[in-house]
Order: sequence, then structure tokens, then C-alpha cells
Amino acid sequence: MRIFRGFDGADAIRNPVVTTGSFDGVHIGHKTILNRLKSLAEKKNGESVLITFDPHPRKVLYPETAGKNLKLILSQEEKLELLDKSGLDNVIIVKFTREFSKITSEQFVRDYLHGILRAKVVVAGFNHHFGFNQEGDYRQLWAWQSIYDFQAEEIPEQEVQHETVSSTKIRQAIGEGYIQRANAYLDHYYIVIGKPFEYEYDNPLPGIRFLGMQLTEECKLLPAAGIYAVSFNSASGNSKGMVIINQVDEDRREILLHLFDLGAYGGNGNARLLFHKRIHGSVCLSDHKNAALRISSALKDISELIY
Repeated sequence: MRIFRGFDGADAIRNPVVTTGSFDGVHIGHKTILNRLKSLAEKKNGESVLITFDPHPRKVLYPETAGKNLKLILSQEEKLELLDKSGLDNVIIVKFTREFSKITSEQFVRDYLHGILRAKVVVAGFNHHFGFNQEGDYRQLWAWQSIYDFQAEEIPEQEVQHETVSSTKIRQAIGEGYIQRANAYLDHYYIVIGKPFEYEYDNPLPGIRFLGMQLTEECKLLPAAGIYAVSFNSASGNSKGMVIINQVDEDRREILLHLFDLGAYGGNGNARLLFHKRIHGSVCLSDHKNAALRISSALKDISELIY
């Protein structure tokens, strides 16, 4: 997968089949769009293209309201990894600014999709809006086909267990600890990429070694406080693990990680956590007796899980 920072060089993409959006989560609805992109690109002897944005538009447009405490399902690194695995050919990361937000939907189509990319097909997800004040939609794309020489296609709603999938619903499920529901929406395990480090704190179980995890982005969403069964992947190896999400204060959570195979932690570089299941609710680590009982019980439950 080729990654473009802005549109420089993107005019060389062959017969582009394009979609746009934040694609936070790269969830099952996004994958439906990406699969359609790949299918159409093959028919057009072209390449699939996603135009996405950094930072998230809400962070720029509503910094004191909707964007102030917005936590994202995926960091930029996590999103690019999942997009690459999906088979996408190209991703164009546009720096989202207030100036860029003022571009009208027709300007975006005329100057970028047609003017630079010469898009052959533009694919829009159900109820997708774009351009200044979110004025653009599929009806406009349909009307502009002959003017800007592309084919417009809409992807219908994608449902999981009869519930419409959205990044908002996934954030809610993760934030409330319903990790298996979130995984069903995502069609993959919830992923956290970060750098493990030696963690010093008042351990209720001195015989159990815990690591911390430094996240790659501050706005990354962590699951609700509790104990989770996870998989751990790093350059040094793989392991089952237990994660305690500790609620430090109202706005901040931290990761305490225990690996069943300590050899999987090499001490350098980033690692991946895949969240499988919530085992217990929140743990008060300062209450040593109660915390020790809960952690011991969780360790036993996780060791018996098949994953």
C-alpha cells in the first residue's frame, strides 16, 4: 500500500477508484466499502484509493465541544496497518485544517477528485457527507458524473446483528467495556499499539510482573476500567496476557500488562495488544486484599480460555 501525505504525486495513480472518510476503526462497514473499491478497481484496470484526514475533523472544527474529549478507535499507525491488511492500494492522508474545511463539495470534486486524481469511480458509504458544512452527498455525486467524468456508486447500510454499524457505536461499546460487541462491529479484535515499559507501583501481587504501555497517540480510546484477556505481539514473540485498565482519574486510563510468556517482551520497540474478552470489572488497586483476589481469579480464567 502506498501512502501519500497530501496530493503530491497522487496524479500518477492509475484509473483511481476513490472513497473518502475518516475510517476510524476500519470496521465491518468500512471493509464493505474497501472490498467494493478493490472489485471496481480490478474491473477498471485501476487502483483503489482512500482519502482520509488527520487530525480528525471534529478535533479541528469543534475543539471546545464535540472534539475536545474525542477518543479515537485507532491511532494513525493502527489505521494504516489495518488498511494495508485490507488490500487497499493507496491512502492519501490530507492534513485537515480550518482552511481545508471551507472547500465546498463541488470544489473538492472538481479540484481534487477530477482535477488531480482523474477518478474513474467515486464510492460513497451510506449517508456519507463531505465538503463545507457537510453539504455534499451521494445525490450530488450522481448529478456530477457527466460533468466530471466519473461513475458514482453508493454502498448501502451495513448491519451486524441487525444493528447499524458506526464508529460512534463502536466507541461507546469500547468505552463501556463491551469488547466482544465492539469486536463484532469491527470484524477484528480491538487493537492497541504502544511501547511497553517497566512499571513501578504498589503491586497487590508482588509475585506477578506488570508492564506499562506508552500509547503512540494521546487521543487513543482505551476500554472501560476492568480486567481483559489479550494477545500480545512484538518483534520478540507472542503471548497470552492479562490487561488491567486502571482509571487514574476522570479523563485518564492506563494499561497494566501481565504476560504469560515473559520472553515475548524484548524491552525495545512497539508491540500490539489484541483485546479478546472482559473478564472482570474495575479493580481498586489500593485495596490490596480485594485486588489480589480479583487478579488471581482473572489469571485463572484467562489461562483456561482458548484463544
